[in-house]
Amino acid sequence: MPGSTLNTTVSQRILQRRIVASQEAIVDHAARVWGAHTTPPASLLDIGCGVGGASIYWAQEHGTAVTGLTVAAEHVPVIGDFAFAAGVADKVTALHADVHEYVPDRGYDAAYANESSGYMDRGRLFEVVARCLKPGGWFGIQEHFVCRPEWTRFIDGYYRTRLGTLTEYITAAEAAGFELEQDEDVTDRVAEFWVQSMAWSTSELDRVERTSDTCKGAWTRERLTESALVHGKLFRIWRDHAMETRLLLFRKEA
Repeated sequence: MPGSTLNTTVSQRILQRRIVASQEAIVDHAARVWGAHTTPPASLLDIGCGVGGASIYWAQEHGTAVTGLTVAAEHVPVIGDFAFAAGVADKVTALHADVHEYVPDRGYDAAYANESSGYMDRGRLFEVVARCLKPGGWFGIQEHFVCRPEWTRFIDGYYRTRLGTLTEYITAAEAAGFELEQDEDVTDRVAEFWVQSMAWSTSELDRVERTSDTCKGAWTRERLTESALVHGKLFRIWRDHAMETRLLLFRKEA
């Protein structure tokens, strides 16, 4: 990316802020190109919501009532705390649930999966989302796709995913009654995350080595070293489009 540099001379706080900003920027871009800035969904199902960052974004920026699904029970109270701190506790509901078995008790205007569909059975995912959405509702996906098969084992092994191809997604979507409405390659946009993440790992490793300080939490020297090396490799993979990140917007048939 033009202008992207590995700068480890700035503080880790600034690097962390840049990492968060790069993640927020792509979510906001997706919302904009999907029309949410002009016609925000009143309700949204956030599938594989992690610790709730995107759920809080939709609630804060678009006034959307969000239900976030996470397979990690320990995430539920964390999401609740984050939503409260962000002032949207009344709009964000976190559920401990596996989307493969999820039975909705309401219809949603939209559904969203940010880099979580790679852990899911695509056919089952689209079947469930089709039942969750109101007629004409949309399903937005941000996900990574294999372009050079030789990298599949490395990526899937590191993240424990099962990444697929765009054709696989379109086939599963059509079988569930969806039509692909938008497809955007955002690989160059998201590669900035790897630059800042690589810088943070390198900076933290430098700090530990320089001060003989202990590592924070689970970040051992070995893990920091591995993270710096792996994220450097990931940056090159995305830079060279060996893997691509795409924004897909599917529309449920009315």
